[in-house]
Amino acid sequence: MAGLLRFCNQPVQAGLAALALAAPIITDIRMVQVGIQKKGHASPVTCVLDRGAELAAEQGITRSRAGILAHREQLAGAIVVIGNAPSALLSLCDLVREGIRPALVIGTPVGFVKAAESKEELRTLSVPSISNEGTRGGTPVAVAAMNEIITIYAELTRDP
Repeated sequence: MAGLLRFCNQPVQAGLAALALAAPIITDIRMVQVGIQKKGHASPVTCVLDRGAELAAEQGITRSRAGILAHREQLAGAIVVIGNAPSALLSLCDLVREGIRPALVIGTPVGFVKAAESKEELRTLSVPSISNEGTRGGTPVAVAAMNEIITIYAELTRDP
């Protein structure tokens, strides 16, 4: 898997800077949310599934996609971690093209329906990102990437 990871636009540095500002960490599913370690940083960790259910029903779109759209105002400067839903990553890519600038996007959705395409699209954008090639990936990869950035941040900010 390590050989398939792609780092674009200095994502580790961007993640460290965002953590220093206690930027929110926004996830696509609860499994990603609960997997992100809470120690070593002051950033709130939220899940897009907490909002957008009404929008999903109205527009006939996935809850993850609707959740990203419902969090539109919170995405600028945030760390966005997507480990499951290609629809969420595609929505986020659309918003980035519209001018919304997350501090960092970790996008590793898994599956055969738009997973590879969503990650390819992410890599074409100028936003700092971590993704992987192909249909593999998923929650464990996204959580591991975020937790490693948190670990680095905690080590850098620890008192000697």
